[in-house]
Amino acid sequence: MNTQSQIKVDQERAVHYPLADQLPQNGQCIELAKGVYWLRMRLPFALDHINLWLLQDQMDGVSGWTIVDCGIANEETKAAWEQIFATQLKGLPILRVIVTHMHPDHIGLSQWLCERWNVRLWISMTDYLTAQWLSHKEGGAAIGSKAGSGGSADHFQKHGLTAPEDLEKIRGRSNYFSNMVPGVPRQYRRIVDGEQIAIGGHDWQVIMGFGHAPEHASLFCKDLGVLISGDMLLPRISTNVSVYDADPDADPLGLYLDSLERFLPLPDDTLVLPSHGKPFRGMKARVAQLKQHHDERLAETIAACQKPAHAREIVPVLFRRELDIHQMTFAMGEAIAHLNYLLRRGKLRRQLCDDGVLRFSVV
Repeated sequence: MNTQSQIKVDQERAVHYPLADQLPQNGQCIELAKGVYWLRMRLPFALDHINLWLLQDQMDGVSGWTIVDCGIANEETKAAWEQIFATQLKGLPILRVIVTHMHPDHIGLSQWLCERWNVRLWISMTDYLTAQWLSHKEGGAAIGSKAGSGGSADHFQKHGLTAPEDLEKIRGRSNYFSNMVPGVPRQYRRIVDGEQIAIGGHDWQVIMGFGHAPEHASLFCKDLGVLISGDMLLPRISTNVSVYDADPDADPLGLYLDSLERFLPLPDDTLVLPSHGKPFRGMKARVAQLKQHHDERLAETIAACQKPAHAREIVPVLFRRELDIHQMTFAMGEAIAHLNYLLRRGKLRRQLCDDGVLRFSVV
């Protein structure tokens, strides 16, 4: 076995899956810790599922359940929830909905769930307001937008994605967010970093993370030894960190890498409940793997910028596979994130060239 293969094997062994290959069946739950249940719903993407969580709870003297994350807004997901309600709740009501962050697979059905049970949405203020903005046509339209109006297509074009057919497809996705998040509840309950939320007789600490979403809330219960990590810690894939058109000079990768440090004080035998993939232990090893992954991608980005290069040319350096237009938008955002990270730290310089494209080169 060569050195790289051995490293990969050692990394796989450092992350342990206590349930092995066991997955919740459609419309069913698996109890992972006392009062903590795992359910799984389909997504219409290459990443084809999301993990959702039910926590046994009591509020204002009423016994019931807290939902953590919602799935996208479509009829299939609503039907899956109705099956859960009919068979898994032990006759008890939903008491609140907690959303880790504003991405469509997490917040999409929040309005429907909150109205269905007449309960409050709990979420960070930044992610609530961002989702509210994007779910309205005037906000969502900025994702695609017409030529020259400053939306994602123009943003990516300035970074080297100039193929007319790709730009047309991106502009055709102007309602991408609002299709999956047609609305969010008119009221919410703000959650903040460090807050202790009482759920089912246990305190759950809010750990805010940044870079993947504006203000992502993970939830840690010391009593149960459980961390609901959302998208901040995933066991097999790296979390997407993207630069968007509304904040083109952002440094989400720097924010994300700094945020990973917030998990290191937690016990290493914590059971991590990710939004995608399987529950796992080995959190500190996984944090180290993610940091190493980005260190390697950053080194490759620098190597690719020995001569001036734009983000579209960096995409195949970071993603060594064919990408559809949905995946390309994430890949472009992540390529720009790596370039901006290096630019912020003085490793690269940036120049707006005569063709209107930003190119980066080694200092």
